Amino acid sequence: MANGYLVLLLHAHLPYVRHPEYESFVEENWLFEGISETYLPILRMLDSLERDKVPFKLAMSISPTLATMLQDELLQQRYIAHLHAQLELAEKEINRTRGDDQFRPLAEMYRTLYQINLQDFTEKYENDITRGFDYYYKRGKLEILATAATHAFLPLYMQHPPAVRAQVQIGVADHARVFGKAPRGFWLPECGYSPGLEEYLSDQGVQYFFVATHGLVFADKRPASGVFEPVVCPNGVAAFGRDHASTNAIWSAEDGYPSDISYRDFYRDIGHDLPLDYIGPYLPGESIRVNTGFKYYAVTGKTNDKRPYDPEAAARKTREHADNFVYKLSERIDRLSGLMSVPPIVSCPFDAELFGHWWFEGPSWLELAIRRIADSPIKLVTPSEYLKVHPEHETSVPAFSSWGNKGYSEVWLDGSNDWLYRHTHKAIERMSELVERFPNQSGLKRRALNQAAREVLLSQASDWPFVMRAGTAVPYSVRRVKDHIANVAHVYEALSRGAVGTEWLTRVERQHKIFPDLDYRIFAWSDPDTVFSVPLPAIRQ
Repeated sequence: MANGYLVLLLHAHLPYVRHPEYESFVEENWLFEGISETYLPILRMLDSLERDKVPFKLAMSISPTLATMLQDELLQQRYIAHLHAQLELAEKEINRTRGDDQFRPLAEMYRTLYQINLQDFTEKYENDITRGFDYYYKRGKLEILATAATHAFLPLYMQHPPAVRAQVQIGVADHARVFGKAPRGFWLPECGYSPGLEEYLSDQGVQYFFVATHGLVFADKRPASGVFEPVVCPNGVAAFGRDHASTNAIWSAEDGYPSDISYRDFYRDIGHDLPLDYIGPYLPGESIRVNTGFKYYAVTGKTNDKRPYDPEAAARKTREHADNFVYKLSERIDRLSGLMSVPPIVSCPFDAELFGHWWFEGPSWLELAIRRIADSPIKLVTPSEYLKVHPEHETSVPAFSSWGNKGYSEVWLDGSNDWLYRHTHKAIERMSELVERFPNQSGLKRRALNQAAREVLLSQASDWPFVMRAGTAVPYSVRRVKDHIANVAHVYEALSRGAVGTEWLTRVERQHKIFPDLDYRIFAWSDPDTVFSVPLPAIRQ
């Protein structure tokens, strides 16, 4: 039996951004950066481990919005065009840095990275990288969790059962659509839990979820093992608690590994540094300063005078930090194993985009850590594997919690974004009213009702209040919420008049091309026992 267990979970999510009405759209770069800097590097990491026969088990959640974008032909073609533009810029940079022994090798490094990305994306995965994750999912090395339909922060919608039910049920159904089987686990967006959410999960056959550290520490019955053993809710759904110490070693902006002075600096980018007449063709509108992905400097410290990035120095730090992580984890598990009746389990969930996008060396660190764990008494497991081996645990209900700043809902509900909830809640109420007024529609009216349901879901994305509070892409986030709410109102008023415009509806359907099997009746309120159940697609063989 293992001395102790480790669950590494990567939560992959991006908001649904798709604008066919424009030739290009700056916020679509969020997806392109995620593919280039996180998702493809993680897949190459998994390939490397499998090729060297290193034993590993990982958990991952892929949100329905992200999976839909990854499988969208329009966005796939735009990503390929993005890669060609990046390769063109790389050639220009290699020429510009000719004779510079520090920067030219970095320009060549980026050219190689984008060449590999283009080859992997187009040839290996035939433009759909969900196939790569599905490969390891089907082989039991990667357990993929479902998550909410549009990544809503669910605790703020608990007073609207149809909305929570829809987010969970559609999330589970979309997982089955993409991966061909029902999920065992569910990632609560932002690790946001409120008592009662486990009932919605149980209704969909979910076996477990994750909560923040204080979600277990302040549970109604404080578990004797703290976060180092899951608890089981009265309805049988298990809750794993996030280990703050282990995750903070990577997560912390002040003390975490990514803050080391040798690693590549995220914020210093040629998109901001170089003259506009040179870099303009690779910027939105040839004038809006954004990151291009070409970054030549190291973290260095809290100074604007940055040192050039040295990949070899960063690689040495990556090895050192992987060793340090496994050493400290082994020490903690050794201490805990003598105090517990079952081997302890340490749960480390992270945003996947931390690895590669925010922390350039993150995928390399993750691979090295997994290789070192393979030679240690620690066993990497998936959550369902652990529950199968150790099914008996204390019964308890976790406390309201999240992994956001200060641990509750402040990030998604403060003075910068609180205005939106009166509108999203009203949209839910209107949607439930429409279900009661039009319970069995077909043709154009049914299309309109289904689209209204999509708009309600999209308006609830936690990304928009998060961005508003962060103060980054605020105008776009405000516009997105207002547009979705306006579309719900448009359908509501059109159906009240008895007339739905085909041209308007077709345009909105084309723009928000998500949840093709959605049935608007999922928002029924008055009779939950007869709510339409979203069918799971046939499982692929």
